[in-house]
Amino acid sequence: MLLCCFKTTCTDVYAIDKFRTDGCSLFPNGTFDSNALWLHCCTEHDRAYWQGGTYNQRLEADQQLRQCVHDAGAPFIAQLMVEGVRLGGSPFFPTTYRWGYGWPWLRGYKPLTPDEQADVTKTYQESFNGNTHSKD
Repeated sequence: MLLCCFKTTCTDVYAIDKFRTDGCSLFPNGTFDSNALWLHCCTEHDRAYWQGGTYNQRLEADQQLRQCVHDAGAPFIAQLMVEGVRLGGSPFFPTTYRWGYGWPWLRGYKPLTPDEQADVTKTYQESFNGNTHSKD
């Protein structure tokens, strides 16, 4: 019985938080003329950062951000953004935009288990029943 209680407690503690995005975090979402030009790139990048995973998955997410912003017509901005997220997005920083920000701090780099991946999928879908913007 004690094992059952311990397992339930651990599961609850490590459940992923609802998905939230603040757009391009500490960066503009677009240009003065098109103020959401690459916002979709940042939202998808936030999804990857929210769920976290391995170091290689982070590299891939950052490369996808670079390509998306580049394709939106801003290659110089794409490079700046990626340099910023590489420096500031470490899972070891206690920020709202760190790698794996949906999980408790200090999860680090590790692959999601099948149960965690199922939780990510379910929680992501449920998150759209409300407002997904503004990381609190």
